[in-house]
Amino acid sequence: MPLDDILLEAEEKMIKTEEVVQHEFAGVRTGKASAGLVENIQVDVYGSMMRIRELAGITTPEPRTIVIQPWDAATLHPIEKAIQKSNLGINPSIDRKFIRIVLPDLSQERRIEFTKIVRKMAEDGKVAIRHVRRDTIEHLKKESKKGGVSEEDLEKAEKEVQKLTDQYVAHIDGHLNHKEKEIMTV
Repeated sequence: MPLDDILLEAEEKMIKTEEVVQHEFAGVRTGKASAGLVENIQVDVYGSMMRIRELAGITTPEPRTIVIQPWDAATLHPIEKAIQKSNLGINPSIDRKFIRIVLPDLSQERRIEFTKIVRKMAEDGKVAIRHVRRDTIEHLKKESKKGGVSEEDLEKAEKEVQKLTDQYVAHIDGHLNHKEKEIMTV
């Protein structure tokens, strides 16, 4: 396998890891309403588990309000129960054919707790990126032993992998800083 292909594959994995971290961040509550807060909550309906985004339209008509409009009225109460069971600390209320969630102000302790959760998510993402680096370097060394790759090319490729690793770790740190500011803003 050519070195360029190995490097490209490593970068694709790092990009996917960054996207996963961003998606996880969307599920962490900040001071303002976001559909990402509830869209992935699992609901037990129709004999299986489904995400809220698969069962309903989710809107944020006001900065601290989330409105969920199920496509099937029979899913209204199961969605409400699933939201109550989630550990988000929010209380949904049924308003005719809608579920309305008014987000209370976050206490300072809760903000700090959410910041710790986000830091853990970011660290998990950085560890995943480092695993990609390790696996890629092992792959490069195997290719080198097979022959056809000079020591100089191997060294350049390893430096390139380290550069990619540093770049994507920095991206995650940037997302983390942004999310922490968002959480701590009153």
